[in-house]
Amino acid sequence: MKIYFGFTVAGDRSTVATARRMVEAMEALGHQVLTRHLVDDRAREADRALGPRAVFRRDMQWLEECDAFVGEVSGSSFGIGFEAGYLLGATAKPVFLLYRGEAAGRISLLITGNTHARCAVAEYGAAEEAVEFIRSKLGPAGVTIPAAAAK
Repeated sequence: MKIYFGFTVAGDRSTVATARRMVEAMEALGHQVLTRHLVDDRAREADRALGPRAVFRRDMQWLEECDAFVGEVSGSSFGIGFEAGYLLGATAKPVFLLYRGEAAGRISLLITGNTHARCAVAEYGAAEEAVEFIRSKLGPAGVTIPAAAAK
C-alpha cells in the first residue's frame, strides 16, 4: 500500500524518533511511505525551498495517490489536521492518528475525540506501542483493515 505519513514540519518535533520508527515499521511491512522525508532533520528547510504552492500541489497529489493515512499528531499542526480532515471528508480512505499520551492536553479535541467511522485514534506511551499499533492495523502490504473495524 501507499501510505501518506503525517508528521509536523513546523510544529513540535520532539517525537521525531518515534515517527522514524513508525515509518521504518511501515516500510518493513512492505508499504511505500510517500512522505518519508518528513522524518528527516532538514524537512522544514527542504519544504521551504520548494515554496508553499509546490508543497501544496505535491502533498495533494500524494493524498490522492495514497491508500491510507497514518499521522503522528503529538506535535499537532494545522497541516496534519487539514490532511486528515480532507481524507475523511473527500475520500473513502482509512485514517490512523497516533499521539503520545503526555501530549494529549496540547492536541486539538477534534483529533483526540475523533469518532469518524474511518478513523482510528490511539494514544501511546512508548515508541514500541505506536509501532505495534501500526503492525496490527496495516498488516502486511496489500492488506487494508478498515479504520472502523480497527478501533
